[in-house]
Amino acid sequence: MPSKETSPAERMARDEYYMRLAMAVRERASCLGSRVGAVLVLQDRVIATGYNGTPMGMKNCDEGGCDRCAHPERYPAGQGYDACICVHAEQNLLLTAARFGIAVRGAVVYTTMQPCFGCLKELLQAEIEAVYYLHPWQPPAHLQEQYERIQQAIPHGIRQVNIPDDRIAWAMPRRVAAETGHAAPPATDAE
Repeated sequence: MPSKETSPAERMARDEYYMRLAMAVRERASCLGSRVGAVLVLQDRVIATGYNGTPMGMKNCDEGGCDRCAHPERYPAGQGYDACICVHAEQNLLLTAARFGIAVRGAVVYTTMQPCFGCLKELLQAEIEAVYYLHPWQPPAHLQEQYERIQQAIPHGIRQVNIPDDRIAWAMPRRVAAETGHAAPPATDAE
């Protein structure tokens, strides 16, 4: 017998459903800075997933695989991406789809963090129709105008999905620390 929470009359909205799947995918992320998950949806079906982390066959961030993640004191927020070996969640889902020969034109992306400049550019080039994100990402001031131009070129736009995130302190420890003024706790998989 279905509970009130799962009754057909009160089914979860599609945007929330796909975003919650992206939140589940991020549980595999090993990045020490931010843990991000993404889901690629075509014709209301999940066709690929991705989370951020080091390339296959390399040590994970939490094992010292990425210098930028291991030494945040060397890289202020928003800087040092050229030294980061991590593959972003959005990149990973596009690469996964390509690896298995899955066409992505016209698909929709649900990601737990607003795509960075590079990822948004790649999503546009892959002809992604729309992007939905959970947490905002602020591009550096000198890229703001360009970022907005790319956003406007996504055919059905880029929008935030507002649902609760009980794991934000785990998923984004540095951001939470910066916003609260407290030191970021050491990242562990035990949380």
